[in-house]
Amino acid sequence: MENIEIKRVTIRDIDRLQQIGRQTFHETFAPHNSEENLQKYLEERFSVEKLTSELNNADSEFYFATSGDQVIGYLKVNSGQAQTELQDESALEIERIYVLRDFYGKKVGQRLLDRAIRIAEEKQARYVWLGVWENNTRALGFYKKNGFAGFDTHIFRVGDDAQTDILMKRMLWFRE
Repeated sequence: MENIEIKRVTIRDIDRLQQIGRQTFHETFAPHNSEENLQKYLEERFSVEKLTSELNNADSEFYFATSGDQVIGYLKVNSGQAQTELQDESALEIERIYVLRDFYGKKVGQRLLDRAIRIAEEKQARYVWLGVWENNTRALGFYKKNGFAGFDTHIFRVGDDAQTDILMKRMLWFRE
């Protein structure tokens, strides 16, 4: 797909961020979770208060993938203390890459991942890491194809359901 632009999200975009975040998470995980757990997760993680806090955190960045005026996917990266797990100053976490189902297979996720790698390089990170649900074979394949390898697991909660994520990383370069 040509005409994909990657744009930094600002506080003025919070309504669009909330909408794309909820929609893409629901599309991806609704078949695998109870509606009650899914709604609890969406209300907690995509509340205006939570998103405002994340957007105002200097160690977190959000980006939209757009086609024309339509937001078709988004990326969230964390550095420093904003990282959800490792909090390694020499790393960048990709917390979220989500794309609308209608745009699967159109290189939107690749464009978002490429932006994350560029951000990591600009920050002189040694590696990029992320967590992927162990049953999300599509995402696991995508990250493996892009040089990521598993190194650990952690528990990711959707409502009261504890699910296992595979932690993956991709080395970028080594500091002297």
